[in-house]
Amino acid sequence: MAIINRIGDYADDMKTWRRHLHMHPELSLDCHETAAFVVERLKEFGVDEIHEGIAQTGVVALIRGQGDGPVTGLRADMDALPMDETTGAEWASTIPGKMHACGHDGHTTMLLGAARYLAETRRFKGTAALIFQPAEETLGGGRMMVEEGIMDRFGIEEVYALHTDPFGEAGTLRTTPGPIMAAVDDFHITVHGVGGHGAYPSACKDPMPCALAIGQALQTIVSRNANPLLPLVVSVTMISGGSATNIIPETVKLSGTVRSFDPDLRDMVERRVSEIAHGQAASYGVECSVDYVRNYPSTVNHEAQTAFAAQIANEVVGASKTVTDLPPEMGAEDFSYMLNARPGAFLFLGQGIGPSCHHPAFDFNDEVATIGASFFARLIETRHGV
Repeated sequence: MAIINRIGDYADDMKTWRRHLHMHPELSLDCHETAAFVVERLKEFGVDEIHEGIAQTGVVALIRGQGDGPVTGLRADMDALPMDETTGAEWASTIPGKMHACGHDGHTTMLLGAARYLAETRRFKGTAALIFQPAEETLGGGRMMVEEGIMDRFGIEEVYALHTDPFGEAGTLRTTPGPIMAAVDDFHITVHGVGGHGAYPSACKDPMPCALAIGQALQTIVSRNANPLLPLVVSVTMISGGSATNIIPETVKLSGTVRSFDPDLRDMVERRVSEIAHGQAASYGVECSVDYVRNYPSTVNHEAQTAFAAQIANEVVGASKTVTDLPPEMGAEDFSYMLNARPGAFLFLGQGIGPSCHHPAFDFNDEVATIGASFFARLIETRHGV
């Protein structure tokens, strides 16, 4: 692996940063201490400008090279997940109910490593714009930063991001042109009936049979309404209702997620969820309400920028560890908003096979941090060549 030697010298420091962040996870937009840690490091490195408070706790730092040139954005997300950790590591989360289970501590560390190197060497033209983003897991901090104007404000022309990959061999860089991650939508269905004693169902309008029927019928969207050649997931993931075995509840709630790539398919699913829910409610003599929420759009890589990113990957990890035809994944990413705003590419950095992201035993592999930092740095030096 051709990691940058100088970045290799930072390996121990990067491990220290990453483990500090892992021990102190923060959620959603409330990344105040994480952002403060990032800003403190950036000041130590001597970056040219630091802009705070974007999307509440987001940070954009600018590093200027030798003379005029392009402006390239590099993005890392900072937020953690609302779950308990079971790694047993010495650097495990110190905050109950919060942990870095998706590698964002590693993403932030890799971008800090690149920042230190670029500020020290400045072997490039133009400007590197380093984007430290909150709320990827929840509210779409990427969308918020775009809506607050970071692309125009800082003149960002292209934008790139890495995500740790616990399904990939350590040190691999995997990507693909076009769609790489799915659009994600949520639905919440409430069935309204008339509750009462469980021994006298005829005196009630029981919402439970209808809710169960809706859950079953929603599965026909994939099997009977969608083109079988197009990827689609419709999952009912929550159902709640009732408080005792002898009480028929007033309401039952179902919620779930939809993953897709095709915009027309996405429209069809939204329509069918409503039709199925209301149709079943009518047949059972109850009522229902449907809240269908469109969340992150599909993450779509731009062809030229993906080819360029693959070139850099070849230089850093070698052709044998660079994959350019990764099948699209059904997970979702709010980097999609940045790719809708500017050309760019999203890549996965393999950290070795292990517990998946969002698993309580997940932990970022510190051994690959210098690879990610080297990728970011080489990308800037190559695109902004002196």
